[in-house]
Amino acid sequence: MVDVSGKDVIRRSAVAEACFHARPDTLDRLEAGDLPKGEAMGTARIAGIQAAKDCARLIPLCHPLPLNHVGVDMQRVAPDQIRVEAQVTAIARTGVEMEALTAVTIAALTLYDMTKALQHDSRVEGIRVVEKKKETM
Repeated sequence: MVDVSGKDVIRRSAVAEACFHARPDTLDRLEAGDLPKGEAMGTARIAGIQAAKDCARLIPLCHPLPLNHVGVDMQRVAPDQIRVEAQVTAIARTGVEMEALTAVTIAALTLYDMTKALQHDSRVEGIRVVEKKKETM
């Protein structure tokens, strides 16, 4: 791991997003909670939060961080698209963009998993950091 011991402990935050694409009828059922595996949005939200918390275990050289906040939100932005967003905050010596990226990826993959009985050609795209901030305390 990179030595961050010389860096200041400050408030760090990051926002990441991913897009889940599926047919409109699949997303209608997803939003209605009418899927063979059950209610997907809540399950994906919890999966994303858990993924952010487990980031250092999943990505070998990431620093384990004491996260102060993880939020995962999903919004249908088009008939065939759900935008997944994660907001992560920590008071630490290094940033939380990997935690935010991991959260949106796992949340979107959970949507994929929970809808695959209805549709096998859905996709996850556009995983990226939207914002990264450092604030002195």
